[in-house]
Amino acid sequence: MGEKYGKGHHAMLNKGEDNEMEIFGYRTEGCRKTLCIAGYLFSCGILPLIFYWRPAWSVWANCVPCSLREADVVLLRTTDEFQIYSRKKVTWISLSSLNGSVSLTRDHPLIADEEYVINRAISRPDLKVRYIQVQKIRYVWNNSEERFQKVGCLEDGLTAAKIHLKFGSGLTREEQEIRRLVCGPNAIDVEITPIWKLLIKEVLNPFYVFQLFSVCLWFSEDYKEYAAAIIMMSVISISLTVYDLREQSIKLHRLVESHNSILVTVCRRKAGTQELESRHLVPGDLLSLSGNKTQLPCDAILIDGGCVVNESMLTGESIPVIKTALPKMGDTVPWKLCGQEDYKRHVLFCGTEVIQTRAAGSGTVRAVVLQTGFNTAKGDLVRSILYPKPMNFQLYRDAVRFLLCLIGTATIGMVYTICVYVLSGEPAEDVVKKALDVITIAVPPALPAALTTGIIYAQRRLKKNGIFCISPQRINICGQLNLICFDKTGTLTKDGLDLWGVVPSDRDGFQEVHNFTSGSTLPWGPLFGAMTSCHSLIVLDGTIQGDPLDVKMFEATNWEIENSGIDFHIRGVPAQAMIVKPSQATCETPVGGIAILHQFPFSSALQRMSVIVQEMEGDRMAFMKGAPERVVSFCQPDTVPSNFASELQNYTMQGFRVIGLAYKRLEFNHHITALMREKVESDLIFLGLLILENRLKEETKPVLEELTSAHIRTVMVTGDNLQTAVTVARKSGMIAESLRVILIEANEADGSSPASVTWKLLEDRKHTGYRHQDIYINIGEDDSRLRGEEGSYHFAMTGKSYQVISQHFSSLLPKILMNATVFARMSPGQKSNLVEEFQKLDYFVGMCGDGANDCGALKMAHAGISLSEQEASVASPFTSKTPNIECVPHLIKEGRAALVTSFCMFKYMALYSMIQYVGVLLLYWKTNSLSNYQFLFQDLAITTLIGITMSLNGAFPKLVPYRPPGRLVSPPLLLSVLLNVLFSLVMHMLGFILVRKEPWYSATDVFSACSLTKGNISMMPASPVTSGNVGSDSFMSYENTTIWFLGTINCIIVALVFSKGKPFRQPIYTNYIFVIVLVIQTGACIFLLFANIPDLYQRMDLVCTPTLWRVYLVIMLAVNLILSLIVEIHRQLLPQQVSMLRVTWKELKEAGPTLQEVPRESWRPDCQGYEGAAARGTTIPTVPAPWADDDGHGPLTRSFRFAKHFVHVMSSDGVTVISITKKLWHVQQPYPGKTVLAYS
Repeated sequence: MGEKYGKGHHAMLNKGEDNEMEIFGYRTEGCRKTLCIAGYLFSCGILPLIFYWRPAWSVWANCVPCSLREADVVLLRTTDEFQIYSRKKVTWISLSSLNGSVSLTRDHPLIADEEYVINRAISRPDLKVRYIQVQKIRYVWNNSEERFQKVGCLEDGLTAAKIHLKFGSGLTREEQEIRRLVCGPNAIDVEITPIWKLLIKEVLNPFYVFQLFSVCLWFSEDYKEYAAAIIMMSVISISLTVYDLREQSIKLHRLVESHNSILVTVCRRKAGTQELESRHLVPGDLLSLSGNKTQLPCDAILIDGGCVVNESMLTGESIPVIKTALPKMGDTVPWKLCGQEDYKRHVLFCGTEVIQTRAAGSGTVRAVVLQTGFNTAKGDLVRSILYPKPMNFQLYRDAVRFLLCLIGTATIGMVYTICVYVLSGEPAEDVVKKALDVITIAVPPALPAALTTGIIYAQRRLKKNGIFCISPQRINICGQLNLICFDKTGTLTKDGLDLWGVVPSDRDGFQEVHNFTSGSTLPWGPLFGAMTSCHSLIVLDGTIQGDPLDVKMFEATNWEIENSGIDFHIRGVPAQAMIVKPSQATCETPVGGIAILHQFPFSSALQRMSVIVQEMEGDRMAFMKGAPERVVSFCQPDTVPSNFASELQNYTMQGFRVIGLAYKRLEFNHHITALMREKVESDLIFLGLLILENRLKEETKPVLEELTSAHIRTVMVTGDNLQTAVTVARKSGMIAESLRVILIEANEADGSSPASVTWKLLEDRKHTGYRHQDIYINIGEDDSRLRGEEGSYHFAMTGKSYQVISQHFSSLLPKILMNATVFARMSPGQKSNLVEEFQKLDYFVGMCGDGANDCGALKMAHAGISLSEQEASVASPFTSKTPNIECVPHLIKEGRAALVTSFCMFKYMALYSMIQYVGVLLLYWKTNSLSNYQFLFQDLAITTLIGITMSLNGAFPKLVPYRPPGRLVSPPLLLSVLLNVLFSLVMHMLGFILVRKEPWYSATDVFSACSLTKGNISMMPASPVTSGNVGSDSFMSYENTTIWFLGTINCIIVALVFSKGKPFRQPIYTNYIFVIVLVIQTGACIFLLFANIPDLYQRMDLVCTPTLWRVYLVIMLAVNLILSLIVEIHRQLLPQQVSMLRVTWKELKEAGPTLQEVPRESWRPDCQGYEGAAARGTTIPTVPAPWADDDGHGPLTRSFRFAKHFVHVMSSDGVTVISITKKLWHVQQPYPGKTVLAYS
């Protein structure tokens, strides 16, 4: 589109970000707009309704394409698979409105500097700014670069030195006014949507518009009862939906309400400080922070002093985080890249709480406003709730296709109806009504409501189990989950760590383990000093708070923490420093305490932290604590024991969490703030290992065993040590003890050496190299051993290796992911990326985490399950009240039950509409139809009650080793529906034809079959049928009665047949209400069929037939029931993977572990002539482990029974072929014989 109308017409918005969009420029044209207004009037409101549903059509109809510079309307299109369009109007801001407070000219110094986006957005000479508002974010037109650009944040390209220089003294009042006008208020405004707006939006839903059309049609035909029932159900449904939306709006409003009314202190250049409301803040403002318990109203960069912040809103952990000031150096690179540390260490995020400020010297703690409003971290979280990512689920796409098929069927029926009634000479009004009737019959208006019922019941059952859902449509997706990613700490293992001991080190090697469980204290020394001071603990309200690991380490020393007072004076130690000193219960030590002078906080990217400390009247030292592998890399090699690697492996293999400690002495001739981190963290002396125990939760192992037995793959994604993660995976059963673990290590390109990947067995430590070759991995001499066992290995890797493989060996990554089980040292971004990569492999991925660093992955997964009730989990679809992984199988069971229920309801509603459709079209042949009461009985007394109660079956308590089908348009399901439609069609046609051949049949005398009925009717006063002859407007006929009974009872039959129980739902007999409803409905229909009650028959427009004919109807219905049951039971007994037309590789692979092997002597004859058929087969990927041959040589070696077919595996000279006999043939593509990646 962009190329067609010129380059300036099209651009990208937020390129490379999650909310990336295409933007197209349009200009409103008066002539087109006039024509559209005329169309609105002549279409009686239909055209604006269509434009409301399709905003792109509205733009294309009213506007002409133009460049974005000239556009007054823009059309936005998402770049994901949904390609969703939205329309936005371009708005102008005039800076002349500031003339009362700021006198601006085109050359004013305030707007002359075009380094900033705001100034580049001001068009001259009229001093105006063009902008659009998209999902609460404001984008201004950058005149220099000719593109829309986000405002409300500082430019990413600013250097650290520039931030200190430009914003270190604050903004002037004039600068604030201009920025406030252009950027908008610093507010996260979530209005409580008025009820009338919610009501209009809901009523304009296509489903309710179709219902309105149906109701109007029914009222015109005097079908008032069911129309009133539909209106009542729609009003209830709309009211409940509007109520839920209103409640969500109120909750979200309350969540952010306090954010917009915080008083802050702002420093102005040359004007001192000023207190103002946070909504008036602009990017670049200088905040002065003082006191504790302060809520941050914006994102800000700390430039002076330090802070301790509670970031539970972001991470889900109420662990204090230390923030440090942005250094002034670095005038060549953007400020986010100027240091080794994660730039977030300098950023105070909106919504977090400053619980302590630490001024540098006698100054104040100051921060520059980085982002405001919805650009902030909290604003982004709120936007993710307001604008959730659409779901891409096959069921919903298939449902639309199926509805289109029903509409197509209705169209055929309309043509048939028009032809029949026009040829019969019926009035045009009746022809139109009858033709439109066919649409409401073939496409039942109650279908969407019926599909929602099962999800609502599943949501209620989940709530009883303590699982709360904010996205009910995702419950169905949970039924397809086949891979679950688990965080480790706090998810699989307990939150708390227990200090097991320390292993001191000297130049001779590791010493004996000092075990704290014995109650003995560690002797004074550098190792003890590291335990007392190398942490980020604080004292808040009299209690020590911080990372659980730091708390356990410090508590083992029996020392205490206090803040030095203002009158505290020790050479080299600043006032207000944190002091650690022995408690009264501690044995005498040679030092009176240690002052913590400076901290380099822990960073997950750096995997370490360091502190600069000074002993009271003693030496100045630096201590480091972190991942042992990282710590030793900063140590003098001769201080690291030679058996370091084996000692570390010894503890990590036992499941311990291991921390390395190191130190060095520092000179007094440097000021602590002048010391660079690189200088402090060099030439250290290795001190030893800190050993902590992280126990599994009691529920972990049973749940993982349950998932494994159900063939649901489990993967661990953690930020912890790799060996510890592997050990936890073994202990939890994620990796069986008998299976091998292959460690993948990838290295970046280094000088002349290209990027490389190596493999080693963790047990045997034998290496195999891989460089720039997209081939199958050969494990070498270990390959035969690995292949000897079924699924006999798992891959494990670190986040670093994952990153290298993603960048340099992207074609290898999917093959590795098929068998990778442990991902350690993963950053939050890598976790999200891993989930996305698994989804690309057609996995339905669930992510279970405790909210700490898992938020991105929880959002990315098909089903994110948060074990934390913190604010960070607001955007997670599911939140468990019980903080263990028992919620995962519960959710999958309910998801499977809801998914099967959706299929059952869809099939039932489709059959119900087709039964009515067939019956009505047959009656139309005689220009007859069903009466209103006959329709009412079928629609209300039968279908509505079944729709409400059919979905009440709970989830089956056991997870079976296969999933329900994920497609509605799949051969087994379509076959079931089509065969049942065929049975109904044959039965209705038989009834219609046979009744006309009966000797008692009369087309004019509807009482010719029953004299008793005729006599009774004749005695009734004012009867419209006085002599047995029917009027032209009467529905009474033998065809009508026959078709109605067959159709009504058939609706009950298909409800019984389609109400599937095991293996995904509770058996039908456990749904007492549904069973009772079916029994009552069947009893009522049988009573009506055999009763001779003239008043009732006349009210229902039925006629009396001989008893023998009624028996014939029962026999036809019984035969139909038996045939339907045979088809459905046979379909359920077959694995869902079997198709009459084809068997896909994915379906075959899922069934693999459940296949039954056939002895050789019994299957050889079935394989005759398979070679010729194999050539016609479909190519599929590699052989899964259950089908791998023993030795890779010889003729057909194994065969498996697959429903009524046979799967044969032949391997010869390293080439394996799969074939399926009995008319289904699939051949696998040959692959090299020696490969471990073949086993997926």
